[in-house]
Amino acid sequence: MTLYDFTVKDDLGEEVSLGRYVGEVLLIVNTASKCGFTPQFSGLEKLYETYKEQGFTVLGFPCNQFANQDPGDMEEIKAFCSLNYGVTFPMMQKIDVNGEQTDPLYKFLKEQQHSLFGKSIKWNFTKFLVDRQGKVVGRFAPNVEPKKLEGKIKRLISHTL
Repeated sequence: MTLYDFTVKDDLGEEVSLGRYVGEVLLIVNTASKCGFTPQFSGLEKLYETYKEQGFTVLGFPCNQFANQDPGDMEEIKAFCSLNYGVTFPMMQKIDVNGEQTDPLYKFLKEQQHSLFGKSIKWNFTKFLVDRQGKVVGRFAPNVEPKKLEGKIKRLISHTL
């Protein structure tokens, strides 16, 4: 199974095959609207705006598993992200990233890239970097600011690592 075999639901609840992103560099992030790391939406959006024309996409997956920091419905989440941080990158349906209801995509991501403390996602804004071939090439802790990933993203966009 590859990343491209997964189907997720977009912000409207419509199924989206990740196969639509074949050949793109992806940054997949579990997000939250009421977290100390929420201002990272600005940095994620800046990366997206800077590199989207070169085959880069950020995929945001809201998650309410950490201290109830994203309790709203998708309409509220999307409005918050747009109004406060200008988010235009794709936001998907709210999911679980740990536990019995873990989204299959996140089971896959965690299998591909463990953290120093194991497979579990420890908090909001954990980031997974995926190359143009769909290989998960990096996992970054919530405290890693999006701008610190820019060099890695640029290298992946230009096909060199």
